[in-house]
Amino acid sequence: MLKCTFCGRRAAYHRRYAGVLLCDRCLIKSVAKRFRRAIAEHQMISPRGRVALAVSGGKDSIALMHLLAEYCKQKNCELVAITIDEGIKGYRNRSVPMARENAESLGVEYVVVSFKLAFGATLDQMVKLAKLKKTGLNPCTYCGVMRRSLLNQAARELEADKLATAHNLDDEVQAIMLNYVRADLSRLHRLGPTYPPQKGFVPRIKPLREVLEKEVALYALLSGLKVHLGVCPYASGIHTEIRDFLNELETNHPNSKFMILRMFERLKPHIARVTPKFEMRRCELCGEQTSADICKSCELLKGLGLKRLQKTLISPKCS
Repeated sequence: MLKCTFCGRRAAYHRRYAGVLLCDRCLIKSVAKRFRRAIAEHQMISPRGRVALAVSGGKDSIALMHLLAEYCKQKNCELVAITIDEGIKGYRNRSVPMARENAESLGVEYVVVSFKLAFGATLDQMVKLAKLKKTGLNPCTYCGVMRRSLLNQAARELEADKLATAHNLDDEVQAIMLNYVRADLSRLHRLGPTYPPQKGFVPRIKPLREVLEKEVALYALLSGLKVHLGVCPYASGIHTEIRDFLNELETNHPNSKFMILRMFERLKPHIARVTPKFEMRRCELCGEQTSADICKSCELLKGLGLKRLQKTLISPKCS
């Protein structure tokens, strides 16, 4: 029987990049320790603050909800969970009940924001419109831009000081590599454990940024958390290719993902010096902050013959 390197109990996981074995208890403690260390090192959450959490119902966001709920209870912070319901049949309608159940079990305020109500169409309907109009854009483009916009607006209306997302190490390294491939210095520069405050935007934080995806999954499993394990039916394209490449690299060369992250952190100050600055203004159509006359959400909606409908997302009926 393989034993835990730290306590001698039966091992449940081999952390190859560190050359150690961990039992269920030590793995759970390790993930929680990295979560708390990230918050402390980057001053992510202030005592008595109000934190909004983007929660999908999947393993990462549910794990982060439980970690944040315990942390906020100890630090006297408020926590509110936000789910963006894009309207993906067979996927989001199964994950929303899971997110709600976890929030209720923890006594966490819970809000659902709908694509259908905000934009007049679900993502499924947008995908069909995009094909009819031959926009050439994939579902992830519409989903990513509009989901981020709704998350920010909802967090702002809920008067949150910070908006937490459950990006893990895999997510962060995939984003780094994607922006390298696309030569997108502006987006690359904005990556990090926290986002610098900007008018109209709730500062984002990533407390799980230095935890491998598999370790977050094991944390959820070993902690007995109820999570939705479905995969988005629209997940495809370059994102999945980069994910598969990085997973193969990590398998053959343990610690590769951490090394990519560390190299990026060393490069980031230099990237800042060559990244063009832009002035924020209000979108002429919806009033949200943007660097152009029309925000990206409204630009995409306009291409589909749609427009933003709800100026206010949060009402007593939503919570």
